[in-house]
Amino acid sequence: MDANPSSKKHNDILVSWEDKKPLVARIWRGRTKRDKADAYAEILQASTHLIASKPNNLGVQMFRNDKDDVSEFMVMSYWPSVESMSAWSADVRRVRALPEDEEFLLELPEFVDLYEMVSNRWVSEK
Repeated sequence: MDANPSSKKHNDILVSWEDKKPLVARIWRGRTKRDKADAYAEILQASTHLIASKPNNLGVQMFRNDKDDVSEFMVMSYWPSVESMSAWSADVRRVRALPEDEEFLLELPEFVDLYEMVSNRWVSEK
């Protein structure tokens, strides 16, 4: 990797404020005990494949943050609009719980967060 920042190129991916291309992120968060985190991560990973297969879905990411005896997870899925999510869920703000959630999660979240993306810039080498 070249350490010279001038050799990197910024690319807008999917959305940019200047082009007014809308994109909405649906963000779910959950916490589990650290000793159950690996097993729950596998379950969540499978759910990301299901989310990605839904009509209108543009992509999905899963994040994990291990802290002492708790692991936090965040799943972000991307959609062209809030309305485009309705093919997947009638109430797009309500959590679509997994059957295993009661066994693994410390709390059962009821709602997700929705954010409109206003900028998305990735640095890549070209």
